Amino acid sequence: MSGCPAAAVLGACREAWSQVLAKAKRAVVFMDAACAESLHWAGGGAGKLLEAGALNVKEFSSFEAGAAEQPKAVFVVSSLLKGRAVDIIRDIVSLSRFQYCVVFTAVSHAVHLLAHGAPGEPEGGSQVVFEQFEEKLCQWMGNMNYTAEVRHAPLLLAPISPHLFVTPAFASLFPMTLQDLGRINSSRPEKKKFSSLNDLDFSSLPFELQLQIRMLVSSMNSLFESLNVREEFFAVGTLSKIIAGDLANYSQAKNRRKMAQNRASVIFIDRTLDLTGAVGHHGDSLAEKIFSVLPRLPGHTNDVMVNMVELTALEAEDETCSIIAPGCLAQPNEPAAKALWESLMNLKQKEAVMEVRRHLVEAASRENLPIKMSMGRVTPEQLSSYVKLFKNNSKALKNHCGLLQLVLATIQTLKHPQNAKWDNFLAFERLLLQNIGESEMPSVLNQLLPMIKSHNERTANDYTSEDFLVLLVYIYSVVGEIKASKELDKAEGEVKKMLVRAFCDEPELSSLLQKITGCESSLHLTFEKATTAVDNIFKSLRDVTKARMHMKQFNSVHVPGGNTCQATYKPLLKQLIEEIFSSDRPDPVDIEHVSAGLTDLLKTGFSMFMKVSRPHPRDHPLLIFYMVGGVTVSEVRMVRDLISAHKPGVQVIVLSSTLLTPLNIPELLFATDHLQPDTGI
Repeated sequence: MSGCPAAAVLGACREAWSQVLAKAKRAVVFMDAACAESLHWAGGGAGKLLEAGALNVKEFSSFEAGAAEQPKAVFVVSSLLKGRAVDIIRDIVSLSRFQYCVVFTAVSHAVHLLAHGAPGEPEGGSQVVFEQFEEKLCQWMGNMNYTAEVRHAPLLLAPISPHLFVTPAFASLFPMTLQDLGRINSSRPEKKKFSSLNDLDFSSLPFELQLQIRMLVSSMNSLFESLNVREEFFAVGTLSKIIAGDLANYSQAKNRRKMAQNRASVIFIDRTLDLTGAVGHHGDSLAEKIFSVLPRLPGHTNDVMVNMVELTALEAEDETCSIIAPGCLAQPNEPAAKALWESLMNLKQKEAVMEVRRHLVEAASRENLPIKMSMGRVTPEQLSSYVKLFKNNSKALKNHCGLLQLVLATIQTLKHPQNAKWDNFLAFERLLLQNIGESEMPSVLNQLLPMIKSHNERTANDYTSEDFLVLLVYIYSVVGEIKASKELDKAEGEVKKMLVRAFCDEPELSSLLQKITGCESSLHLTFEKATTAVDNIFKSLRDVTKARMHMKQFNSVHVPGGNTCQATYKPLLKQLIEEIFSSDRPDPVDIEHVSAGLTDLLKTGFSMFMKVSRPHPRDHPLLIFYMVGGVTVSEVRMVRDLISAHKPGVQVIVLSSTLLTPLNIPELLFATDHLQPDTGI
């Protein structure tokens, strides 16, 4: 790794995809959603495959097939070649007339062996699972003399910005809660039950979760190989410690660590330790608002749909008009759009909006469009008037298509009714911070009651049922551990009643409410089902209050106010970085160093007799964070700003399972089975 580590990570992403592109010529390509999202951000999506000579790019689905005159297929999957993925490949091949099939899986052969119950890699480097699958492909094609290839390509990362990379295949990975501990204990004998989440280890987890962790570990190891680093692992939180421990002991990494030229500190952090930052509206970020208010791009977890009607002659009154293909935020192949996107990610909203106008004016000037530059405040109407200049000029449209998509995303966000609500949320969160310091939890909950309104009672400015779930997560995360009492039970009971009524009165269930209640339609949502769902929500909320109880330094994110100052929220990530670069505390208490078992024991043993300093996160020039359960745009910006202020020479990369908006968290916390992730089996 020479030069910028972030550039090296991006290079590794593109290198992995170059293997796929090399095989795409004259092939029909079938690709699953997580791989499509990685290519979307890394290289420009399906267009890149078509440029490489692919005949067509199709969804990885049993309902797809190749045409009679298409003899070659390339399959690109993020999952194991087991279970559902195998069924889909068999269905597609059986319905087609392929004579040549290439399968790329993002999961290494070592993890395939684990999934099949094999003890380890066979001698001589034979890839037995892949070889057996090649034989199956030939059988499905109907001729054992046809050609089949199965390869591993580390298609893990989607580069959102130069210093932020997400892992779409692990979007649902989320730290465990106390309810999950209860589920694990329920299948164990009385004497072997775990007393706390902290006692869990890799072997005590359900097999599906073990597999997903090993898939992530294998993919992270591929990344470290491309960066040529030898890493020290640190963890904050239970699931983070298990992942870091598995990586530290990963047998495939031993040779790399001996030979590696570069050093890095890798810190895994459990999202559940600070959900306040994930659901709060404090970040003054335009990119965060765009992600939060615009609808998701179908099949994607980290991009949005931008309505492109404004650039056409069509009159579409319906906001959800789908006649025209939507625009999006990922523009990796247009330099001006890429530069603007980085500004949106790194600047505060006011500065970012001014950058949008500047880029738009420069593009219009370059195309000799009759633009009238005006100074002062930037309005969405002003930006719209500039965009319209491009409308009837096909050359200008083509030259600046990526930039115009980002401008339209900005306009649509600034005009969106949910954007106006953002400030209401922020004001209410500030009030809650103050009240939590001055009042007991029951009185804070009682203040919420009049604000919970059913669908028929709500106006556009009132909070929806989903909004309330976001506020509840905010309250329970920021308050930390609370004393059980009759008053608390009573206050929660009243809130539950109102929420059950609100759920039952919804004429249509949003996708979030569908996942939480297990009902696809409001017609199926009974009072009993709504009550069960709300009871489970409050069990999870009580778990959230206990997430930090074992911590000594990071046990609170709430700074109480006084007579002269307001109460504030202090992000866990901020506390963590201040702790890492603090001069007076050399050994962080809550940031655990995790290393290969025996080495750690030896260090501990030696340190009893002589002074052996433990590895410290600030020891190395590269600091890599992995947020298990997601990260927000504002947090990424905060991490970069804090580290450049504390130690400008340190390079930082933020990796995360997904990019979060406030509404993501209720889904991940209340609707996802943390112990049974979707591994495709």
